[in-house]
Amino acid sequence: MPGKVYLVGAGPGDPGLITVKGREVLRRAGVVIYDQLASPELLKEASADAELIYVGKKAGAHALPQEEINRLLVAKAREAAVVVRLKGGDPFVFGRGGEEAEALAAAGVPFEVVPGVTSAVAVPAYAGIPVTHRGLAALVTFVTGHEDPTKGKSDIPWEHLARLPGTLVFLMGVKNLAENCARLLAGGRAPETPAALIQEGTLPTQRTVSGTLADIARRAEEAAVSPPAILVVGEVAGLRERLKWWETRPLWGKVAVVTRTRQQAGALSRRLRELGARVVEIPALMILPPEDFAPLDQALTSLWDFHWLIFTSANGVEAFFRRLWEQGRDLRAVGHLRLAAIGPATAQALERRGLRADIVPGSFVAEELAQALLPHVRPGDRVLLPRAAQAREALPDILRQGGVRVEVVPAYRMAPPPDIPPEARPFLEEGRVDILTFASSATVHHFAALVGRERFIALARQAVVAAIGPITAASLGEYGITPQVQPQEYTIPALAEAVAAHFQARREKEEAG
Repeated sequence: MPGKVYLVGAGPGDPGLITVKGREVLRRAGVVIYDQLASPELLKEASADAELIYVGKKAGAHALPQEEINRLLVAKAREAAVVVRLKGGDPFVFGRGGEEAEALAAAGVPFEVVPGVTSAVAVPAYAGIPVTHRGLAALVTFVTGHEDPTKGKSDIPWEHLARLPGTLVFLMGVKNLAENCARLLAGGRAPETPAALIQEGTLPTQRTVSGTLADIARRAEEAAVSPPAILVVGEVAGLRERLKWWETRPLWGKVAVVTRTRQQAGALSRRLRELGARVVEIPALMILPPEDFAPLDQALTSLWDFHWLIFTSANGVEAFFRRLWEQGRDLRAVGHLRLAAIGPATAQALERRGLRADIVPGSFVAEELAQALLPHVRPGDRVLLPRAAQAREALPDILRQGGVRVEVVPAYRMAPPPDIPPEARPFLEEGRVDILTFASSATVHHFAALVGRERFIALARQAVVAAIGPITAASLGEYGITPQVQPQEYTIPALAEAVAAHFQARREKEEAG
């Protein structure tokens, strides 16, 4: 029995624009056949054992002809696989999804269409252009800007199109831009009609060239606009200066490097993207099991001997309770213990397990946690500190000076990854980095080891360096680097906002000067 093919619209580029159903079937797919215009970020949603097949479909260069793609879909479905055909935009809006559906139907292969957010609407919206607007456009017409070149003549009624009221949206129209504009002018469309050409819409690299129907082709050539791009013709294009929002965010156009582990990068990366940055993730850390579980296992078997359980990272929380579970035990084993967390992220990791920290200091560093604990512990009390195999000794040293018996056990270890992600290499090699973010001392040292000390220092000279707190800043100082950004509160959200505030202040200063 054959499998099933899902023709999924990936949206126009921003990975957040895929539909809920599109993401769900992508996660179930055994095979993903994808286009150039589908965001690479979405491929991370596929399972680790899914087969990923790139079929191109980029202007002027197709990895596979359409007929071969049709045959591939049928062949993979007949292997009884769940196949996702991931297409940019919407499969049935100039996406040739209809041809693929016809091929599947002819072969007797079950399929479903999962509509996507079409670029014809989303890209103008990201440029601040509503395709319809009361009083300006009650009609919108979608037009292919690149007809089948084998037909020999145009099927588009240009004279009628030119006289239509409302908005015209041309997809795939860069190559024939001048010709298409000339046809509209010849058909009677007013030369002064506002027009806008939007390249790489909804992406951090989006850029828009505005003008009129008479001069937009010249302006696009001067700006060296290249595919993919969408042309909008109509009075609504004149609203852009008032309504643009995507390119006005504080970190727009900036390339920000996030050095957290791949599992932890999400929150910082997401917020920096929301603020307009193009995020490049270069994980400087891998979280690994300790080389020897014996010390942690011994502590877990004698939890009744302790009074306090202290966590200095969310990683420590996850590693501790994962090992506790592997031993066949659960939260009841720590029910008698009082809990301390170094900061809100660590406290939240406890809350996700149904536990509330008794103490969270006002400043999220080891010294502050020790001072917050001292009034609540007595000489002779036993404290368990499961943490990274290598860490600062400030916390246990201060507690021991107060007569507290502290047992430090390695719950996990940190190591640099073997290599830089391939997609990040061009940014480092070409020096295209505007922001470097560091959320711990370990990320500083491991990033330096990963990229090389000299390159690290060179990147830091040209970029704005952001450190989450004073300990991380001190580690940067070991390389002669002084961070320009350090938040008042040592948290990931505060770090992202501090970066945005830095660039906002810089922009205001430039505008005032």
